[in-house]
Amino acid sequence: QVQLVESGGGLVQAGGSLRLSCAASGRIISISAMGWFRQAPGKERAFVAAITCSDSRTYYADSVKSRFTISRDNAKNTVYLQMNKLKPEDTDVYYCAARRSAGVPVTPRLYDYWGQGTQVTVSS
Repeated sequence: QVQLVESGGGLVQAGGSLRLSCAASGRIISISAMGWFRQAPGKERAFVAAITCSDSRTYYADSVKSRFTISRDNAKNTVYLQMNKLKPEDTDVYYCAARRSAGVPVTPRLYDYWGQGTQVTVSS
C-alpha cells in the first residue's frame, strides 16, 4: 500500500503562485508515476500534470503548460506542483495520485492511490 498526503493549498489572488506538495509513504518502490488531478464540484476529476519515477519525464494538460511545473524530490519521497500565474478558473480541489503500472494516463481510474485533496482558491 501507498499513502499520499497533500499540502500547500490555500487562497491566492489571480496572478499569484502556490506550491503543492504530495508526500508518499509505504510501498513507494512500487510506484511508476505520480500525478496531479483537479476537480470542481459536480465535475469529473481532470488531469493536470504527471511525472515518471524512473526518469522524471513530465506531462501537462494544455491548460496549465508554461504556468505549472511538476517535480519530485526522491530523498523526501515528495512530488511538487509549482503553480504560477494562477487564474480564477484554476480554483479546484487538487488531488495527488500514484500509479503502479508503466505509462502516464490522463484517466483518473487508471491510478491506484489517491490523497485526500487540497483546496486551491484563486480570487479575481
